[in-house]
Amino acid sequence: MIPSIEWVDEENKVKMIDQTLLPHELKFLEFEDYREVANSITVMNIRGAPAIGAAASMAMALATLEYKDLSKDEFLEKMNEAANHMRKARPTASNLFWAVNRMMKIIENSNGSPSEISEEIVEEAKLVAQEDVNVNKSIGKHGAEILADGDTVLTHCNAGSLATVQYGTALAPVRAAIEQRKKISVVADETRPRLQGARLTAYECQYDKIPVKVCADNSSGLLMKLGKIDKVIVGTDRVSSDAVFNKIGTYLVALAAKDNNIPFYVACPRSTLSLKDTIDDVEIEQRDSGEVSKILGKVQVTPEGVECLNYAFDITPFRLVTGIITEDGVFTPEEMLKKYKE
Repeated sequence: MIPSIEWVDEENKVKMIDQTLLPHELKFLEFEDYREVANSITVMNIRGAPAIGAAASMAMALATLEYKDLSKDEFLEKMNEAANHMRKARPTASNLFWAVNRMMKIIENSNGSPSEISEEIVEEAKLVAQEDVNVNKSIGKHGAEILADGDTVLTHCNAGSLATVQYGTALAPVRAAIEQRKKISVVADETRPRLQGARLTAYECQYDKIPVKVCADNSSGLLMKLGKIDKVIVGTDRVSSDAVFNKIGTYLVALAAKDNNIPFYVACPRSTLSLKDTIDDVEIEQRDSGEVSKILGKVQVTPEGVECLNYAFDITPFRLVTGIITEDGVFTPEEMLKKYKE
């Protein structure tokens, strides 16, 4: 897959795929204003925790370019404003906060002029993007070890190349296993209400010639019961000290996997870990109810006036998680906490 987001050096722009138009149209958006990047995260032109982190890094780079001619004090004040603006783009994905805080730490500790800091932050944003690709390939290398030749992997939402800068998290083990000449196929939950599985996972699997089928969200349990699923691998937007926060519907998939003795894995980079938090500390994003009442904002499926609930994420407790795949290996939740908690 082509990168979901990249920095255009010649013009100091952020270029990203508009994922709201897939799979019907491949269109690129370009931004020179950090506020526009923040909005692109909110309206989900770009989505997926690692991709959001890269976008936030590049947005902060755009902000430094906007304010680089100010005095140092004015520059720092404006960059704090930009950081707060970015943090409000979406509340659940920890990569967004991780990226903004990473940039602000450099800005606040630098002795350089605003112009010099801007150059440093632009390079740091490009480094974040390249790191993401490298990390995802490491996740793939470790995750491929859990996949046997002939396995069918169920995914939920999209945690492939489009959810990252490139290569993916949940799909990284699939890609790596196929590169090892294992025969692996994917079943993608459609993932209501925004259908990221049906639109995005299916799109990129087809694009890269990975065997894929799409199922309705409410059929994945039956597929497990019928023996048609060997492993479940999902991504995540945040891992707290006691649970995984991923796209709404993940919890039900994990329950079905547990009941059918099917391994349930979560793939994520270290930047997604938020181990100082517990379930009670994390805000679950609620989005416009119109995403539920209408299919992709076009076809009304509920009677007018009926209230619709639209939580974007749910909570999967560690007791349902077989393993967590990071760039460092595959760990049980207990092993993961021991390795990373400090």
